[in-house]
Amino acid sequence: MSNTLLGAEWHGQIYSGGWRTGGGGTTTTVEPATGASLGEIGLANATDVDDAVARARAAQPAWADLPGHERAAVIREIAKTLEAHRGEFEEWLIREGGSVPGKAAFEVGLVLGELWEAAALPTQPYGHLLPTSEAGRSSIGRRVPIGVVGVISPWNFPQILSIRAVAPALALGNAVVLKPDVQTAVSGGVLFARLFEEAGVPDGLFHVLPGDAEPGAAVAEHPGIGMVSFTGSTAVGRKVGEAAGRTLKRVSLELGGNNALIVLDDADLEAASSAGAWGSFLHQGQVCMTAGRHIVLESVADEYLDRLAARAKNLPVGDPFTEQVALGPLINETQLKNVDRIVSETVAAGAEVRAGGTHRELFYAPTVLAGVTSSMAAFREEIFGPVAPVVVVRDEDEAVAVANDTEYGLVAAIQTGSADRGRHLADRLTTGIVHVNDQTLNNDAYAPFGGTGASGNGARFGTQSSWDEFTQWQWLTVRDHAHTFPF
Repeated sequence: MSNTLLGAEWHGQIYSGGWRTGGGGTTTTVEPATGASLGEIGLANATDVDDAVARARAAQPAWADLPGHERAAVIREIAKTLEAHRGEFEEWLIREGGSVPGKAAFEVGLVLGELWEAAALPTQPYGHLLPTSEAGRSSIGRRVPIGVVGVISPWNFPQILSIRAVAPALALGNAVVLKPDVQTAVSGGVLFARLFEEAGVPDGLFHVLPGDAEPGAAVAEHPGIGMVSFTGSTAVGRKVGEAAGRTLKRVSLELGGNNALIVLDDADLEAASSAGAWGSFLHQGQVCMTAGRHIVLESVADEYLDRLAARAKNLPVGDPFTEQVALGPLINETQLKNVDRIVSETVAAGAEVRAGGTHRELFYAPTVLAGVTSSMAAFREEIFGPVAPVVVVRDEDEAVAVANDTEYGLVAAIQTGSADRGRHLADRLTTGIVHVNDQTLNNDAYAPFGGTGASGNGARFGTQSSWDEFTQWQWLTVRDHAHTFPF
């Protein structure tokens, strides 16, 4: 690895008041494309979470007391430091996470966008002058920091899915305890620890505690943490929400998806099949916003299937660090087995493989399934692999019914020759996000992002949404003079 930011200090260490030995031991971070070891990761346990929260609570008040422009300057310095080291961030995404170079560059670009947007938050108005019925009294509603924010982030987009909570939480005066997934602990945690050190973030304000379920549960349950932001599977998200509820802390859950790409009979099929391939195959389909169900009107279904399958067959798969490929490896053997199971069960139930359906080691070929129905595994489950199940429907009404036939509600996309038709259809979809004449994979740092149902508890990310997430209202009244009461 061409390390210019990382030295040897992180090997076998966690970051909490400096680099130190964690109570959870160590593990090896592995390159999924080759199985090669990339380094030794320090692991945290529940005791480390206790210690980190104590340090964070001690450091947070002084940080919150800084004038907003000073906090903004620190966040801008983080962004400038990342610009100088972005090649290193991209390489770790490629090697540790299996990203192709384009995806890695795109993700780091998203991180920079989040940092610049977060840097604008501390100098915005943070309250209201309220009307009052009493002379000589001022009444103010103001935003104040929560205190300590816990962030639990996943392995698939480890940098953006960490920083989109970390950056605004810090900018608005909080301290942060980050627990990245162990499979991408360097990409999604260790690199940020060094970046923040280099940029001059005050000691004790930011902690990186890689680990398994134990530190994750400790973050969710800790009474000293006032809010938890979790991104990951719906099954784990339910547990995090339950644990957080026991201490009545705020919880943000951005969970799974089983997203529909609807292709209407007036769509540009060349553009639609391109959007479908991108939506299903980017990062090997390991994205919560992946197009998991292609719902196509029957009059254009054959042509759409032909075009989509042709695109899938032309996408090279291999080691993204050493080869020119469109898809890299799946993250691990467990993920591979689950994708293969879903495809096998769906084919056994009557679906047809039009492309792919095979794998070599962790490299799964882009797969197109025709003849999928609502009872099949590829329709009902979140696949999290490079699989495009195609469902044929009679008309627009059936397309809406099929799209809404899921417990998830993250994102949908509509391909149509009429923008107005797309808008009207969007009104009928029960998702937190809808894109007309686009694919399902979109992210803007200044747009509200989030889903409904099993996809989470609302639009939790985005510039203005950050005020709702990472601060709380305080009502402040001030009288010019004290006065007496009837008692």
